[in-house]
Amino acid sequence: MKVVLLHAFPLDERMWDSQRKALAGHDVVAPNLYDLGGNSIDAWAGQILDESPGDLAAVGASLGGYVGLAMARQAPDRVRALLLAGSRASADPPERRAAREEMIRVVTEEGIEGWNRDFYPPGPRHRTTDELVRGIEALRDRPDATDVVAAFQGPITVAVGDRDQLLPMEEARGIAESAPHGQFEIVEGGGHLVSVEMPERFNEILLELLSRAD
Repeated sequence: MKVVLLHAFPLDERMWDSQRKALAGHDVVAPNLYDLGGNSIDAWAGQILDESPGDLAAVGASLGGYVGLAMARQAPDRVRALLLAGSRASADPPERRAAREEMIRVVTEEGIEGWNRDFYPPGPRHRTTDELVRGIEALRDRPDATDVVAAFQGPITVAVGDRDQLLPMEEARGIAESAPHGQFEIVEGGGHLVSVEMPERFNEILLELLSRAD
């Protein structure tokens, strides 16, 4: 079973360096979502599925979790396990979509400097304006995936930091409880990017999920 590591926005595949070490011996793929082109969660998911044949465990942080859910919707027979870290199951409500539009305005005018000043989490200094805009558009336009979680027959773990400013713990708990084989994990001391902030604890959660999928 191949492990697909799906990065958060506005980061890239390098955020998984600590997980690669823990996954020694596993077949690991960590695509750069921006390099796939476009601004569609569903299109990115389809391309990753095309390029990664066989059974998969999708491990997603924030934006990456939405790609993982789209993969599970498109290929439920192949995606055998899901780990969602800082990801919602629902689509953006109108007020959140409006906030994304403001993000697009700021980064279009100011690039990464505007993002780092006004938004969380901070982004790498090399992220281009085009990548930022496409990432925000993908987040804004993602489909609701509550039905995917409810129908998913493999193990699914929902992890959230107790200091996450973007995803409330009770909302994350509800996602796990809505899945037939869901598990909820709180990462103490973690914020929105628990795999980066608390890698040892996150790696324990990840390896436990993979053991449930075997």
